[in-house]
Amino acid sequence: MNSQLRRAISAALLGSLALGALAGCGEDTKSGSDSKTVTLVTHDSFAASKAVLKEFTKETGYKVRVQAGGDAGAAVNQAILSKGHPQGDVFFGVDNTLLSRALDNDLFTPYTAKGLDKVPAALQLDRAEHRVTPVDFGDICVNYDRKYFADKKLTPPRTLDDLTKPAYKNLLVTENAATSSPGLGFLLATAAKYGDDGWKGYWKKLRANGVEVVDGWEQAYYDRFSGSAGGGKGDRPLVVSYASSPPAEVADAKSKPAKAPTGVATGTCFRQVEFAGLLNGAGNTKGGKALLDFLLGKRFQEDVPLNMYVNPVREDAKLPELFTRYGVRIADSATLAPQKIAKNREPWVKTWSSLVL
Repeated sequence: MNSQLRRAISAALLGSLALGALAGCGEDTKSGSDSKTVTLVTHDSFAASKAVLKEFTKETGYKVRVQAGGDAGAAVNQAILSKGHPQGDVFFGVDNTLLSRALDNDLFTPYTAKGLDKVPAALQLDRAEHRVTPVDFGDICVNYDRKYFADKKLTPPRTLDDLTKPAYKNLLVTENAATSSPGLGFLLATAAKYGDDGWKGYWKKLRANGVEVVDGWEQAYYDRFSGSAGGGKGDRPLVVSYASSPPAEVADAKSKPAKAPTGVATGTCFRQVEFAGLLNGAGNTKGGKALLDFLLGKRFQEDVPLNMYVNPVREDAKLPELFTRYGVRIADSATLAPQKIAKNREPWVKTWSSLVL
């Protein structure tokens, strides 16, 4: 699999879960109001082409300083600890599983970024106040090993219900919802589908059908999944991963195949949306607003897929051929309100652990 996706997923593994207190707030490195540097505080999976960042500097006169702070959860927690005296001007990387926590802690100053009219309303989760700007989205989905199912003359599963059928017994590996962002996303997909109480019955069926649970995505994808080009030695032809995993599988191939070696069960997905916001107390407010405009601009949006293996939020952003040829657009990915996730995440994970582990 493409190393950039591997890096991005690894950095996000505890993104929705690493919410404990950090040791300290670190050095205050925010930009001054007259500075020609704008500081972007983010997580380790942020990536952008140098040429694109140079274009921002050419257009605005501001140079971007990227300050990465571990996985997404740790970065959000650090921003909360340093609120009012932020380490930068703009924060990128809070997703819908963490959004309520960030907003409840008053991290952001409202700003309506240019180009927001090109973003679907469904991705604008703070439309009333514009404290955060949607930048990208992706989908956590069950992936399948095409060769396994072709050899067995077995139709791959498409929905969550399918995964509980006898034909797919002992075929699925997923990640621990208490230690992995994809694992949590898959749990949330079942809660969205079956409701506050129904998801428990679903997981009982899944457990009875032989689901395997491992700690994290790398172990699931590279050690247990049979379809990974970077591993492929496992005996599980179904794995919880991302809708962008199939394009990543062929990204580095010298000779591109007709199809990716893996496919996506499109009825099993949960949507993650990532946001950016102007930090309260930012030293360079003007530069921060310019950067938010740029993050939502077409040039940056079209740079997103091959750097972070997620989708741009702008409807008019063109996807690269790797995505259009080998990827799949999930039309009906499951979602939950950020407030509902914040309220239920910890009790759901605790209940899930007692049911499944």
